[in-house]
Amino acid sequence: MKSSLIKAWHEYRSFVLFVILMIIFRSALADWNVVPTGSTKPTILEGDRILVNKLAYDFKVPLTHTSLYKFADPKRGDIVVFDSKAADTRLVKRVIGLPGDTVEIRDNLLIINGIEARYSDVEYVADRTFAIESYFNMSHRIEVARTGVSRFSTFGPVKVPKDRYLVLGDNRDNSADSRVYGFIPRDEIVGNATTIVLSLNYDDYYIPRMD
Repeated sequence: MKSSLIKAWHEYRSFVLFVILMIIFRSALADWNVVPTGSTKPTILEGDRILVNKLAYDFKVPLTHTSLYKFADPKRGDIVVFDSKAADTRLVKRVIGLPGDTVEIRDNLLIINGIEARYSDVEYVADRTFAIESYFNMSHRIEVARTGVSRFSTFGPVKVPKDRYLVLGDNRDNSADSRVYGFIPRDEIVGNATTIVLSLNYDDYYIPRMD
C-alpha cells in the first residue's frame, strides 16, 4: 500500500503541486471574476471578465480574509471586489466614501464633504443619461435613468465610519450597493479590479464584444 502511494506521488506530484500553486495564486495574488449584472455600467458591462489584483491592499492568508501585511488602503475612485456578508455574495463596486467622509446624493448629484461633483459630456440615449462625473481630481462615466424618480436618486447624508467604505455602482439607479447593504468593512475587500480581460455579450449568445 505504501509503495503504491509513493509511486502515485512520484507520478502525479507535478500536477498536485501545480494545483496547489494555482490555488495559492488565485486566492492570495490575483484572480479573475465574471461580472453578472449591469450595476457597474457603463464602465464594466455584464459578462465582462475582470482581472483582480489581490495584492493591491493586503497580502492575506490564502483562502481567508486574514491580512498578514497591509500594502495600502483603498482610494476614492477604485473599483473593488469584495465578499459582502450583508449581500451574501461577491460584489464589484466603486469606492466613493472613505473613512470619515460625509456623502450625500441629492437628485443624482453626488456630494462628498460638502463639495458637489461636476458633470460633463452629458449624453441622452433613449431613457438613459450618460455623463462624466468628476470630483477631487478624478473622473469616470456614470449612467442614470432619464425620466422618473428612482429610490436611489436621493441618499444621506451619511458619515463613513472608521475601517468602513461607501461604495456605489456607476449605474447609479440600478445598483445594490452601500445604499442597500450599508458600509463595506475593509476586511471584506478582496482586491482591486484592474483590467477587463474579456467582454462577452450576454444578449448575443456570449459572443465576445469587439468595441
